[in-house]
Amino acid sequence: MLKIMLIVMGVITLVSVVALVVVMKFMGNDEPKEPTVDEIVASSFDVPEMMTNLMDGSFIKIAFKIQTDSEKAKEEAEKRDFQIKNIIIEELSEMTAEQFKGKQGKLLLEKKLRERINELMQEGKVEKIYITSFILQ
Repeated sequence: MLKIMLIVMGVITLVSVVALVVVMKFMGNDEPKEPTVDEIVASSFDVPEMMTNLMDGSFIKIAFKIQTDSEKAKEEAEKRDFQIKNIIIEELSEMTAEQFKGKQGKLLLEKKLRERINELMQEGKVEKIYITSFILQ
């Protein structure tokens, strides 16, 4: 009786280990992969350099590249170019030159712009905003 119980326990353990290995091998590849640079470029568009006043009277000259999650979202964002520029000007007018001294101010601006633009979007969303040109006077 003891031998039979040990054999059954061994078989159950062996089957469990094999099942675990199979599940881990086939189901473990579900993590999302990062897009390639070609995919990023295909779903991105440029906001040309623009100059505007900051809240403290300083001037900023800045340009962006906006990365969307799909080519349809890119097309929609390009059509909404005038709305995106308006959002950028509104957000910049609430900032001071002091806020741009470190990288935190730039990151905050990118985050605010992404959130506000995503409120407009219907065909996708903005994944990332890159500052491609920056001059503060």
